[in-house]
Amino acid sequence: MSHKATNIHGTAIVIGKTGLLFLGPSGSGKSSLAFACLAAAKPLGVSAALVADDQVFITQRDGAVIAECPASIAGMMEIRYTGIVRLPHVSNAEMHFAICPVDPATAERLPPEDEQVDVTESIRLPLIRLSAASPNPLAVIMAKNLINLD
Repeated sequence: MSHKATNIHGTAIVIGKTGLLFLGPSGSGKSSLAFACLAAAKPLGVSAALVADDQVFITQRDGAVIAECPASIAGMMEIRYTGIVRLPHVSNAEMHFAICPVDPATAERLPPEDEQVDVTESIRLPLIRLSAASPNPLAVIMAKNLINLD
């Protein structure tokens, strides 16, 4: 089953074969966390690519959540206070988890188990909360054994 794509505010990346969709308000750290994950994958020899930054087209196809990049921003990511950078990218990928940057000063110490988030009215993904100030967000995600490298 396929639905019409919805344009959402977020950042989508792929690490190995795992799609990560970073969600949150402007300035919350989505792009910074996604960029840190991409940068951390390279020295590990893990494939990593940007799907889309700022605008992501989300749709569901045959039960899979698919993120696609608007052609006008393909391969571009805004790093706040630095500018636009060009990165290795793919035009679309399946998303497996939503990542929500949180402020450690106000976030719950232990988030609820098996938490999910509504990405659109009809699409939900498992949610991972990460400190927006995390020095190595990919290590945290990998520690939870969520990255599929095969």
